[in-house]
Amino acid sequence: MENNVWLALGLTAIAGLSTGIGSAISLFAKKTNTKFLSLSLGFSAGVMIYVSMVEIFFKAQASLQSALGEKPGAVATVASFFGGMLLIGLIDRLIPREHNPHEVQEPIPEHHHPQHRQRLMRTGLFTALAIAIHNFPEGLATFVSALQSPSLAIPIVVAIALHNIPEGIAVSVPIYYATGSKKKAFLYSFFSGLAEPVGAVVGYLILLPFMSDTVYGMLFASVAGIMVFISIDELLPAAQAYGEHHLSIYGLVAGMALMAISLLLFM
Repeated sequence: MENNVWLALGLTAIAGLSTGIGSAISLFAKKTNTKFLSLSLGFSAGVMIYVSMVEIFFKAQASLQSALGEKPGAVATVASFFGGMLLIGLIDRLIPREHNPHEVQEPIPEHHHPQHRQRLMRTGLFTALAIAIHNFPEGLATFVSALQSPSLAIPIVVAIALHNIPEGIAVSVPIYYATGSKKKAFLYSFFSGLAEPVGAVVGYLILLPFMSDTVYGMLFASVAGIMVFISIDELLPAAQAYGEHHLSIYGLVAGMALMAISLLLFM
């Protein structure tokens, strides 16, 4: 169990700190390959939807049914699944649209009058805070998934890391144009991802005394709900905004297919 805890924490940190990759892309690449980004986001959504609906949901249901009985366990699974969706949905509603990383924003122009710099800095800081709030439950979701089933952890970490890349861009671009410092832009973006491993540790320590098949099952079902909501609410709209509609769907199908093959190989 101790080895699994460290593995889960390490994987969660990798997923969260991938915001730094997005920051590096936006600051050092001359032009972002939007078609590739669209495919990647669609791919990430496919992985997360498939693994949530086909694997995580039913693992959670098996755990809850063994603890509570067939019918109560099934009801608890469904309630936890939609409870996870409700949690991330409420977080979305509480964050203003202009600072919400789940809302696709208009691109920022390359030149700004000096009087706009303060507003840009504020935008970057609020976006970093919004991403940190979002990453807290995502961190717990990643951590619990890795702890419960390490074989599922790698594709989930890859999917969440991919969806954190545009969030890193969303933080670094306004801060760079406000300060003119690539270092500051990168650091703010990078550290906004720290909420993911912090969320994992805090959540785990709070829940550790209560861990049981029932708690694991409810957490696992909530994880599935959170990941499906993120995929539908954020990843697919962002994928379509960055590229063509069909590219995002091709990525979605490819992600589902790869996830299905990997699950078959580990059976």
